[in-house]
Amino acid sequence: MHRRAFFAAALGAPAILRSQATERPNVLFIAADDMNNSLGCYGHPIVKTPNLDKLAARGVRFDRAYCQYPLCGPSRCSLLTGLRPDSTHIKENNISVRDRLPDVVTLPQLFKNNGWRSVRAGKMYHMDVPGSVGTNKWDDPPSWDVAISPPGSEQRTKGEGGNIIPGRKAGWQVISFAGDGKDQADEKATEIAFDTISSNANRPWFLGLGYLRPHVPHVAPSRFFDLYPLGSIPAPVNPANDLDDIPEASEIAINTRAKDMGGMNDHEKKQAIRAYYASVSYMDWQVGRVLDALEKSGQARRTIVVFWGDHGWHLGEHHRWHKRSLFEESMRAPLIMAAPGAKGNGKATRSLVEFVDIYPTLADLARLQPPPNLEGQSMKPLLDNPSRAFKSAAFSMVTAPNEIEGRAVVNDRYRYIRWTGPKPGEELYDRQADPREFTNLAAMGQHAKTLQQMRATLDAGWKAARARA
Repeated sequence: MHRRAFFAAALGAPAILRSQATERPNVLFIAADDMNNSLGCYGHPIVKTPNLDKLAARGVRFDRAYCQYPLCGPSRCSLLTGLRPDSTHIKENNISVRDRLPDVVTLPQLFKNNGWRSVRAGKMYHMDVPGSVGTNKWDDPPSWDVAISPPGSEQRTKGEGGNIIPGRKAGWQVISFAGDGKDQADEKATEIAFDTISSNANRPWFLGLGYLRPHVPHVAPSRFFDLYPLGSIPAPVNPANDLDDIPEASEIAINTRAKDMGGMNDHEKKQAIRAYYASVSYMDWQVGRVLDALEKSGQARRTIVVFWGDHGWHLGEHHRWHKRSLFEESMRAPLIMAAPGAKGNGKATRSLVEFVDIYPTLADLARLQPPPNLEGQSMKPLLDNPSRAFKSAAFSMVTAPNEIEGRAVVNDRYRYIRWTGPKPGEELYDRQADPREFTNLAAMGQHAKTLQQMRATLDAGWKAARARA
């Protein structure tokens, strides 16, 4: 059977009345792996993402969207269940959601149970990259009618490059290749998206489209590397004493492997940043192709498009090259939502939102009754009025060996982090005066009142920070 015919057979569905599909919106749910806010639409001065920029221009861009755990598996399980890590009991990778919540109704499952064709193409729940690419490890079968994990060449891709720091286990693998990458998993996921859109024109669908890039290894066509001459990439700059006031637990949580990736010099750091940017632009190109196909299909007018990164990613800030910190660069991630007819489309919001809010929002837009135990709130009011107030605080957490735990809360101005366990400590940052969070104010007496207020906000928890009607 021809490959496209195979996809059509797998992804297609019996025809139903076209009017029924029109009444119920499709959902194109796009995830990028290890995606920080290095996007043109978020004001990045170098990174080129024309397709996501167009999506943001016709949707609502959330400028302060925070994940609930800055690590792939816990973050994705939290988002897809609408529950926080304390409720999912998933605070590490390599755990399937049903191992902890056997009876949960996930976001895609809610749509599937109500007649939508639910399809996964690529990484949606945790998938170890590159080790388990092409497998269904840690996926959730009840979420999908069809789930496809396309294989890819990943670090075996033929091209120029290699380990930026050869001989070191903590390397940063980079491969630049000719052509478009037909052997890449992301390319194959895009093709599955094409077939899902074309094969389900008469039935509403929910497509979880999970791209691997810009997760390492940074594998991308050479034309995307060419967008970023090495001389145009600034090396990360941190104050000489930047780490002096950071609690030891914070360093343990992100792990020493991620600290300057084993000791990269400035030239190597620039290479790493360039490769990340190239991978971002490659992912953006894939997104653009899918959005073009959606438009040509005639279904865009009844399709909600959501783009999200599972968490942020450090590119040298605080000497870190990883996630799993509670600084802004790791805890914050991009979120764009384009809902047909939303009054706020084309605008941005600085209101605080959390990833647990995505589930109830999509249920609200599709007029579906979500499970009563969701721990987020519908953001539909922000889609109609992006300038309105929403939550008063956003929450995230991480855990580390030896029962180390970090919890963070962010409000309109401050970030407070509390570390408990054998290495207790506190951090307080004034993001208005110190947006890069270089100065920990927790031990400074003149900020004692603010410290007490932020402690109280963390202790009161997410229920006290909910948006008021």
